[in-house]
Amino acid sequence: MKVTRRGSAAWQGGLKDGKGSISTESGALKAYPYGFASRFEGQKGSNPEELIGAAHAACFTMALSLILGEAKLTATQMDTSAEVTLEQVGGSYAITSSKLTLKAKIPGADNATFQQLAARAKAGCPVSKLFKAEITLDAQLIP
Repeated sequence: MKVTRRGSAAWQGGLKDGKGSISTESGALKAYPYGFASRFEGQKGSNPEELIGAAHAACFTMALSLILGEAKLTATQMDTSAEVTLEQVGGSYAITSSKLTLKAKIPGADNATFQQLAARAKAGCPVSKLFKAEITLDAQLIP
């Protein structure tokens, strides 16, 4: 199976004074604003790193759901966040890490099995495979 999805961006102006918008094929985002100030100065609007973080968290969580099913386990709740770091490296910017944090309720799972399955999902999720950055995982099995 091959799946292709599209996202798009529009931009007007220079780097610091310009304004952009992000859209997704599904319509989840439609001309949503982004720019220098929202990326580097904490202003309102989106940025590529938070979108990558959302995509990484979603992909990892779906991959873990698959792996849990193969182990005859089903999560009643999984909450995942991804903290994506952008920093200067050698005079240019690079995404250097994505820190996944997961809190999960999985009836019947012991912590050792949970950690092993979560590590497999981290390594196997397609978005993880996209990164050349360090990917860490803090997985907590909660009662």
